[in-house]
Amino acid sequence: MPTIRQEMINLLSDGECSAQDISQILSIREKDVYPHLSHIAKSLASQKRKLCTVPPACLSCGFEFKTRKRFTRPGRCPRCKSERIREPRYRVD
Repeated sequence: MPTIRQEMINLLSDGECSAQDISQILSIREKDVYPHLSHIAKSLASQKRKLCTVPPACLSCGFEFKTRKRFTRPGRCPRCKSERIREPRYRVD
C-alpha cells in the first residue's frame, strides 16, 4: 500500500494539480497537503527530479507571484490588495 506522499508523487507525475485537487482525490485536508509538498520537493531532488510550481496569480490585476518559495496560496495581492488569487498548481518533472 503506497503512502500518501507516494500517491501524491504519482498523481503529480500524471499532470498538474492544485492543493485542493490533491486533497479531494486523496481524501485528506487541504491544510495537510502543504507539509507533504515541501517534503516531496526535498525527496525528489535526491532522485534528480523536480517539483514544479505554476505560480499563483491575482485574478483582478494579473500580478504573478513568480518568486514565491512557499507552497501555500497567498492571502492577497501586493499590487492591488485583492484577495481573488488563483491557486498555485504543482507537477513533477
